[in-house]
Amino acid sequence: MDCAEDRHALAAKAARENMPSQEETERLAASFKAISETARLKILFALRQGEMCVYHIVEAVGGTQSAVSHQLRLLKAAGVVRSRRDGQNIVYALADSHVVAVLELACAHLHCKI
Repeated sequence: MDCAEDRHALAAKAARENMPSQEETERLAASFKAISETARLKILFALRQGEMCVYHIVEAVGGTQSAVSHQLRLLKAAGVVRSRRDGQNIVYALADSHVVAVLELACAHLHCKI
């Protein structure tokens, strides 16, 4: 083996040792899948402004209440958003600051305005 092959073998070994578990990669893939749809991304960008009820999310992103509610259910199941009851309303928010960080990093990478 030459020097380059040694470095490649060491890199492969380090990659194997630092690889998330199968369960973790499946959870990560499910989260990326949940946020990779246009309507759901718009909802996440709207929720960057703070928590909102479905009515106001619809107002911010467009669409119908049933469509937005469906997308919110998928985002909640993926652990990307959370909800709480406020009187008769259900209020939604981003699950945590990591969601904002992912959105901001993606936008920085693609040079998009947020």
